[in-house]
Amino acid sequence: MSDNVTPEEQFIADEAITEAESPRMQGDLTSGPIMKTLIAFSIPMLIGNLIQTLNGSINAIWVGRLIGENALAATTNANGVMFLMFALIFGFGTATTVRVGQHFGARNVLEARRTFGSGLGFCVMMSAAIAVLGWIFSPGLLHLLATPEGSEAMANTYLRVIFISIPFGTANMMLGMGLRGAGDSKSPMYAMVLTVVLDIVLNPLLIVGLGPIPALGIAGSAIASALAGLGGVLLLLFNLYRKDLPLRLRGAEFGFLIPRSAELKYILGKGMPMGAQMLLVSSAQIVIIGLVNREGVDSTAAYGASMQLWNYLQMPAFAIATGVSAMVAQNIGAGNHDRVAAVTSAGMWANAAMTGVLAVLVVGFSHPLLALFLGENSPALPIAQHIQYVVTWSFVVMGVSMILGGTMRAYGVVVWPMIFMAISFYPVRLGFYFIFHPTYGAEALWWAFPVASMVSVALTVGLYLRGSWRDKRHEVYSAA
Repeated sequence: MSDNVTPEEQFIADEAITEAESPRMQGDLTSGPIMKTLIAFSIPMLIGNLIQTLNGSINAIWVGRLIGENALAATTNANGVMFLMFALIFGFGTATTVRVGQHFGARNVLEARRTFGSGLGFCVMMSAAIAVLGWIFSPGLLHLLATPEGSEAMANTYLRVIFISIPFGTANMMLGMGLRGAGDSKSPMYAMVLTVVLDIVLNPLLIVGLGPIPALGIAGSAIASALAGLGGVLLLLFNLYRKDLPLRLRGAEFGFLIPRSAELKYILGKGMPMGAQMLLVSSAQIVIIGLVNREGVDSTAAYGASMQLWNYLQMPAFAIATGVSAMVAQNIGAGNHDRVAAVTSAGMWANAAMTGVLAVLVVGFSHPLLALFLGENSPALPIAQHIQYVVTWSFVVMGVSMILGGTMRAYGVVVWPMIFMAISFYPVRLGFYFIFHPTYGAEALWWAFPVASMVSVALTVGLYLRGSWRDKRHEVYSAA
């Protein structure tokens, strides 16, 4: 042993060598039947997303029924702001996941842990700063949204509590994303199940109170979500060490939580454009909410209920795209570039089938589903049902962009997708709205969604088929 190497560092290096010599590591996505491997990896994510979205829907039902439509409008505005706050963190987390997957595919577990530690430490520290700033500036953010006066005070209370919980949510997200990069999609699913069970139980309990527990109203809903998220983090950590999963940190490895320049260069370089892309999505959502608010509280409630169903529509594409990205990243590390086209093709077929079926069900049962959030006699119900008829099919189309984006993201192609997103959301979607709103009113707002989706897909397909990234794909891992 060299005099310059501590016993802890030598132990870490020896352990990494032992794991690298294993013919097939736990979480390996570089071999086996492609469709079977993709589905087996994606299904736990889909279940987790389904449970998470169902939880959000149940919470919306509790808020809408126990407090009222103003409270539902308040959470719609507050959640839009929260998505904005998480966007940049999500970009860094995605970059961390891709790099972890590349290292893991190359059987370099030590570097996978080093990258994971840097990403986790950096994102949690950043989220703590966001939490403080969010608490201070939440009233101003809601004012910029033109939040309806009847729901502004409740939205501010809800948002401030949620801001406090951001570091726990970030840790939960980063742990889950890191584990998926290392081929483990089941542990995050189990954590999500616990989170949802806690949230479903705590939400009505803290909203209306019981015995010595005071009725906290809309603040109780936010506190319930925060406590449930903390429970999910603790279960992830428990499983990480109980199962001795590849990304667990011990001893000197805890030093990896202090971000280092080599890892941060990749995380920031690739994460900034991906985070900017998410910021574009969330900022566009913020703008749309502001425009919807100007149509009145019924339209805001209708849009909030519609978004609950759209969350379900996006789940298959999101899960499969994440699976595609993880499989491609590992195959890049392993040098198996010939498998990438087959992985992408399998993802496209799987997404078309799953999202298409779900879209038909959502449209077919839109009335009873929307009535769960709004009530049978709500004036917002016919508005929400019309929105579903106009917008739903565009999510099937958008799945194409998500799958192709998952492949290109694993290769570090992140700038052009960001530009395409900016084009489709701003000059296309908002341009369509401002051109046609004077004539068609709110109808222009709803039709702007499918128009923007078609433009985004056309641009993404063109990049995937013709982009110069295809000629440089063999250089991605060694040069990164």
